[in-house]
Formats: sequence, C-alpha cells, structure tokens
Amino acid sequence: MKNKTIPYLSGRFFDGISSGLFMMALPWIMLQEPDMGTFVAITALVCTGLSFLSTPFFSTLIDRHSRKTILILVQVAQSTTALLVCIAYWIGEGSHWILAASQLVFWVSSNIAWNANNAFTQENYDQHEYAKISGYQEIVMQGTTLGAGALGIFLLEMWGIKEFAAFAAIASGIAAYSYVVTPYQRKVRHSNNIPFLSQIKETKIIFAQQPRFFGFLLISCLSYPVLTFLGKLVPIWFADLNISGNWVAFYNIAFGLGSLMTGVLVSRVLAMLSHRAIMQYSMLILAFTLLVMSGVMQPLYIVLLTLGFGFFNALNRIARTNWMHHTIPMSQRGRVDGGMAMFATLVQSLSYVLIAFLAHVDAIEYGFVIVGFVVLFASIWMLLLGQKIVAGHELAPQY
Repeated sequence: MKNKTIPYLSGRFFDGISSGLFMMALPWIMLQEPDMGTFVAITALVCTGLSFLSTPFFSTLIDRHSRKTILILVQVAQSTTALLVCIAYWIGEGSHWILAASQLVFWVSSNIAWNANNAFTQENYDQHEYAKISGYQEIVMQGTTLGAGALGIFLLEMWGIKEFAAFAAIASGIAAYSYVVTPYQRKVRHSNNIPFLSQIKETKIIFAQQPRFFGFLLISCLSYPVLTFLGKLVPIWFADLNISGNWVAFYNIAFGLGSLMTGVLVSRVLAMLSHRAIMQYSMLILAFTLLVMSGVMQPLYIVLLTLGFGFFNALNRIARTNWMHHTIPMSQRGRVDGGMAMFATLVQSLSYVLIAFLAHVDAIEYGFVIVGFVVLFASIWMLLLGQKIVAGHELAPQY
C-alpha cells in the first residue's frame, strides 16, 4: 500500500494547493473592482451549468478509460491554463474575462478529477484499505486547504494574478508527474461492443434499480453545494463590509482544520457507527450550524463555527464515499458519481442564482438562514428515508 499511496497522495497534495490557492485568488481579485459581486456569482453559475452538461460524458469516460490517465490529463489542462493566464497578464492583456475563463477550466476539470479520484481509489485499493486511505486522503486534502488558506493570509494582499498563476502552473505540473509515477492496477476494462451513448443511458437504469438507497445518497450530497455556496457567500459578504481578505483566508483555514480532524478520527468513527447513521447525524448538525451562523453574523464567530461545519461536512462525505466503495460495482462507479455530481451541480446552480439575487438586492446576509432551513428540511427527509431503507432492506448489493 505504501509504495502506491505516497506518490498518489503527493499528486492530490499539489493538485489541492494549486487549485485551492488559484481558485481562492480568482474571485477575490475580481471583487477588488467595484460592483463585481454579481459578476462573480454569475461566473460561478456558468461554471456549474457547463459542469452539469458535461458530467454525463466525462463520468462515462471514467468507466471506459484508465482513471490514472484521466487524473494526469486534468493536471496538464490546469497547468496549461494557469500558464496562459500568467502570460496574458505578463504582456498586459489580462482582464476579468480571462480570469472567468480560467475559473471555468479549473472548475470543470476539478469536478472531473473528483469523480475520477473516487473511482481510482475503489479500483486501486482493496476493501480493507478503504477506511485508512480515506483518512489519509482527507488529511492531505485538508492540509492543502490549510496550506492555501495560510498562504492566502499573506498572498491575497501581496501577490498579483501573475504570481498566483505561475504558482498554480508549477504545482499542477508536479501533481501530473506524481500521478504518472503512481503504481496502478487497472481492474475495469470496457467492452468495445458497448456503445458510448448506451453506457450514458444506463446511468438512469442504475439509479432506478435502488431508488431509496440512491435517494438517501443524493440528499447527503447537498453538503457539497452548501459548502460551495458558503465559499461564494462569505467572500462577497466580507467584501461588501470592507472586511480584510485575511478573514477569507481564516475562513478557509477553519474549514480545513475541522476537516483535518475528521481525517485523523474517521477510521475510529467508521468502526463505531454505520455509514447511514453517520451521514444522518452529520447532516442534522450541519443544518443547526448554519442556522446559528445566521444569528451571529460576525467574522470571528463565522470562522469558529466553520470549524464544526468542516468536521461534519467531511464526515458525511467520507461515510458516503466509503459506503459506495463497498456497494457500487467498480464498472459503474464513474457514472454513479457522475449522476450524484449532476444533482449537486444543479443545486449549486440554484444556490448561485440565490447569491446573485441577494447580492443584487443588497441582502447577502440572509443567505445563511435560507440555506440553513433548506438543509434542516433535507435532513429530516433523510431520517425518514433512512428508516425506510432499513425496514425494506433496500441496499445496493455487495461486490
């Protein structure tokens, strides 16, 4: 396990540092111009829209081609994009449209990489290794969040886009090399007799076979669009209040610290409780955390509450991912993750419409309470659905 884990986690580390720091810098730099809150929200909406449309195709490719090759190509695309941004600003041709286009590339490719990583982990590791590698992945992933956040404290106020882009290009290049040298045991090979479009259409059949099970997983996926919602809401709100960019970095650090704690403890938690129970309780706690955030509205308290939000958000996601490792066939994993990603992306798009509207009417602070009640109602539905799953024994088969 060690010889394949170290280079793989190295790839994830540099990928996270590159995309995390660059993606944090892009909206903040755009927001330094007057009245750019709506533009930033609409840019995010376009990114999620294109991600939604492209997900069925890319998720099917994950089930047809080497997951390792896909991870490498994503890093090459990100490195090239960052390099082009650096050159554009170096020669004085930079603009907020170039930043928006680069955000689009990083956004869509990062979604592809996320789905490919889940499928890669299930394929390249044995079942008894899933809990341990999940903990390692979370520690590395949140270590990069902390690294990007800590660097962001200084760099958001000191660096320009040229420096951010050059850094991202180098880090993504290192990530690509790390994936190249990662040992990979490919177990899923598609049949040339199965047409590409037929495999895309199979996604609907896969979900229809276990509606309650997949419905439960889809509700759990709401924690991701809520996270990205906060990722846009908090910087816009801070910018409107003329709060220093340091608080944006502190927010990212707090989230990373909470999730890092999950990575350290997750193996024990998974051994103590069922995946279903972990997901249910985590979603309820996330809902109450958001509602408390809506009542305090002070940067310091938002940052402190984000510690707990980061912990239970990661716990919910890891429990869901591990449950899928044990229940979803390897040959279908890309499309199942893709289907859930489409749901999460659709909710993301709606959330950015909400942010754009709130920014337009100068009521951005109401975003916390709105999303808090949405997650609370979804959590109650999740509890009811979980009881039906247990009563009806509707679980995906073991593979």
